[in-house]
Amino acid sequence: MANLKEIRNRITSVSSTMQITSAMKMVSAAKLKKAQDAITAMRPYAEKLTELLQNLSSTLEGEVGGSYTKQREINKVLVVAITSNRGLCGAFNTNVIKQAKVVAESYNGKQVDIFAIGKKGNDILAKTSTVIENHSDVYDNLTFDNVATIANILTEKFTSGDYDKIEIVYNQFKNAATQIVQTEQFLPLAPIKSDKPASTGDYIFEPSKEEIVETLIPKMLKTQLYKSIRDSFASEHGARMTAMHKATDNATDLRNQLKLTYNKARQAAITNEILEIVGGAEALKG
Repeated sequence: MANLKEIRNRITSVSSTMQITSAMKMVSAAKLKKAQDAITAMRPYAEKLTELLQNLSSTLEGEVGGSYTKQREINKVLVVAITSNRGLCGAFNTNVIKQAKVVAESYNGKQVDIFAIGKKGNDILAKTSTVIENHSDVYDNLTFDNVATIANILTEKFTSGDYDKIEIVYNQFKNAATQIVQTEQFLPLAPIKSDKPASTGDYIFEPSKEEIVETLIPKMLKTQLYKSIRDSFASEHGARMTAMHKATDNATDLRNQLKLTYNKARQAAITNEILEIVGGAEALKG
């Protein structure tokens, strides 16, 4: 059994760790509320934009979308991996990195490059794959305009023919304890299909429907990427809050076990001292 000093040092160390994890849990909980409100408020807008584009496209004849919908033979693929800049959030980053590798392996024999958003994904994927760019600084000021700049870069890489397909891998926020890894096709735009009948309502279109669709597609692409990053941002804080909650509980259990061990060891030491004193007294009597 370890001596009393070693146990006291371990109790102090575990208590310090417990204070840190508890503080990190509270910080993540505060940030999660803001991030959750942002993604919850944005989803109806993104869904309505997609619905409007579907309704307009379904009433048009011929191919719409121009270069955004052009299907080419797939030789070069770009995988956008959205992770975080910091760790201590459980399997949050690991799940995205694993899925990005799975997506890359599915294009066997093709050139697959990585476009990293987040320092953790960049650091790990760069060891086994070609990371062409890393935009981890977007989290310093997560706004639509900053994300739109990244969306423009991705769009340019597709329309210029640098890549034949672009896919996004990220964590979708469900709740504080659950994040779902998603893989979405960014470009080319998949043919818009809807089981619902086309319904454009009593609208007067100015300019033409075709011009509106061509304007909406870049807007939708920017919104899609922004929603994905917002989802990932909220998921990160949810995952970190959950991880730190579990770490705090584990540290509490370990501290209690160490205290019990310490009390047992101290009691045994006191008992031995009493026995030595009684034995010495009996020896003097003899």
